[in-house]
Amino acid sequence: MNIRPSRTGSRRRAGVGVALVAAAALALSACGGDATGNEDAVGDDGEVDLSQVTLTVGDQKGTSVQALLRASGLEDTPYEIEFKEFTSGPPMLEALNAGSIHVGMVGNTPPIFAAAAKGTFKMAAAASYTGMGDAILVPKDSPITSVEQLKGKKVAVAEGSSANYNLLAQLEHAGLSYDDIQVQNLQPADALAAFSAGHVDAWTVWEPYTSQAEVEAGGRIIANGEDLVNGLNFQVVSDDAVNDPATSAALEDYLNRITRAQLWTSENREEWSKVWADQTGLSPEITLSAANRRPVTPVEIDQSVIDSEQEMADTFTANGLIPEEVDVSGYFTDKYNEFTTGAAVED
Repeated sequence: MNIRPSRTGSRRRAGVGVALVAAAALALSACGGDATGNEDAVGDDGEVDLSQVTLTVGDQKGTSVQALLRASGLEDTPYEIEFKEFTSGPPMLEALNAGSIHVGMVGNTPPIFAAAAKGTFKMAAAASYTGMGDAILVPKDSPITSVEQLKGKKVAVAEGSSANYNLLAQLEHAGLSYDDIQVQNLQPADALAAFSAGHVDAWTVWEPYTSQAEVEAGGRIIANGEDLVNGLNFQVVSDDAVNDPATSAALEDYLNRITRAQLWTSENREEWSKVWADQTGLSPEITLSAANRRPVTPVEIDQSVIDSEQEMADTFTANGLIPEEVDVSGYFTDKYNEFTTGAAVED
């Protein structure tokens, strides 16, 4: 998909893009270090004692990896896990680069902005969740029934998130540009409040917020990302974690467990939805709806994945949301493929 920017307003979008990437760069440059805290877990003989390793994991409501591990019975790890919660992918990547976490799961877009800000991380594992749960919603009483009718309207989206690319793709498919709408840059909690109060005309978001908007606010989906977005989520890891023998050894096990847990959720959606609801405080109705829209398929880190992300990066550049071209190829590693695909994740 080649989404071209409109001529009018492109300078304004470029300014926003510079601000987004500059903010990310500032955050990504803060507090970075070259240690993981697990150096003492490596013995004089080079062997790793996983019982001495603490893996710091970023989590968010949309993925809830803590609940994933517990629900699938895979939470009993030979190393300690410390979870830290984030509202979305962009702040998680900031924390990753700052050395506050070792690994976290994000959507397909935050790594692109972090790469543009010259972050120090790798996309180490991928899974397709399809695009069914990536949606544009309107309030229940809205007269809007199609993306075409969003022209001139206020649309909430967390810029730099996976929803941001879905919005671009939906607009292009409808013959509109980013400058044809009034973008309201809001994180999910604030966007839900604005959506519920009628302060925005539409909201572009991902699961479980899509189902939450439907159930709690009576939202109505006018478009989803199926067939328009790659639906990928990534496990992102810091370069320091990859390069540290002890932390990397824990990552091999952790990424394998997460992949197996993701597959378990697809096969046990009702059971998973109950644990997810308990973990997040959302109703089981919301989490079951979200689970049904998120069938998981592990995806090997290969050239096709890199090319898909590069196409997205080029689209953001063309629309002025990234100020200059970014090459994402250096932000992947296939080091963990053998732990996240094939026989390694089959029962």
